[in-house]
Amino acid sequence: MLRSEENSSTCAGSTVFKDDRKQAYLNPEGADRPLFSPIPAATLDNARRYRLGRLRATMKEWDCSALLLYDPVNIRYAFDCSNMSIWTMHNPSRCALILADGPAIMFEFEGSEHVNNGLPSIDEIRTSKSFLFFTAGNLVEERMKAWADEIADIVKPHCRSGRIAVDRLEPAPAAELKSRGFTLLDGQELAERARTIKSPEEIELMRWTIRVCEAGMARMYEVSEPGRTEREIWAELHFENARSGGEWLETKLLTAGRRTNPWYQECSDYVIQRGEMISFDTDMIGPYGYCADLSRSWTCGHVAMNAKQKELYAAARDQIEHNLSIIRPGMTFREFNEKSWRIPDKYVPYRYTLAAHGTGMADEWPGIPLHPDFDEDFSGTIEESMVLNIESLIAEDGSESIKLETQAMVTARGVERLDTFPWEIL
Repeated sequence: MLRSEENSSTCAGSTVFKDDRKQAYLNPEGADRPLFSPIPAATLDNARRYRLGRLRATMKEWDCSALLLYDPVNIRYAFDCSNMSIWTMHNPSRCALILADGPAIMFEFEGSEHVNNGLPSIDEIRTSKSFLFFTAGNLVEERMKAWADEIADIVKPHCRSGRIAVDRLEPAPAAELKSRGFTLLDGQELAERARTIKSPEEIELMRWTIRVCEAGMARMYEVSEPGRTEREIWAELHFENARSGGEWLETKLLTAGRRTNPWYQECSDYVIQRGEMISFDTDMIGPYGYCADLSRSWTCGHVAMNAKQKELYAAARDQIEHNLSIIRPGMTFREFNEKSWRIPDKYVPYRYTLAAHGTGMADEWPGIPLHPDFDEDFSGTIEESMVLNIESLIAEDGSESIKLETQAMVTARGVERLDTFPWEIL
């Protein structure tokens, strides 16, 4: 929202332009206080039961007797336990094993077994047998065989078909399981298909993550003043997420001025000038492990956009609003593509290649390409209770980029936006 000098306030010798609509997203008890979740314990427990049930139902559809998960996002979905999530993304040393007709077992990093106490989805907690080269060195093969023996001993009494799904294994441990008579299925696809349909409780948890994200965006808005660096503004989102119980940010996508084009540059120590466009994508994994993936663009100092900025912003809004308006449950990806907003030729070289994507505990399937990139063989159907993010990136040769994105739940009648942080007024 554009503010005049008369409506501005002065702080520490610099002019701070404020938008009351955006300030409203800060904690009403004071911006210096974190947000505290109002989610009842029963809501969380219902979400946990639902998610494990979704995984087991999908396993049965696949005739899959066991599901072995190393991806910390999938483990969080299954059991709602998190422990050193970023570290274990590149050091796979804890895992979840779910039997279709048996127990759900958490293999936890040694010394951390207690972090899973009280989680209702876990039937048994064991210490994980790690075979990381980092800690095993020349003993990797020996430890890997002991790990595979333990998995086989648990699974075989429950495994009629010999089919087990795994989401992330390097060639050597996969070969160890195969040598014990198992057929390996793609556990990542299984997990993402299960994660696609959200329960009402999951939506409630996601709404809270979005609430925290929008409080962080309001902080970013308040400090978007001349003389600030991109990193300084981006840090406000980290701060709000961390102090309100969130997890991490998947990217560092905030840039300003000419650094917005081409897209996908990470935030830097670039000092932003008045009137330059600030564009960002939150990619925030927040409280309860859910993702708030929102994008906005505004001018530094919140001054009036110039003619080119207005043109680009209006096109981005048109894309978002049009693509939101056409979504219906039962629509195939091909139908969505055929009806989707057509990006003008001058913007095509700088486009975002996705028109929409699924969102849950991270960005997830389906990723529906923008029409210039759509493959006619790409199949699937939009279903009720999916959460889809609608994307727009608009730029042309020599211009800044406008990045907008909204998060919406598919309903029986269309979509319901889950975020409400205001767009800019042109």
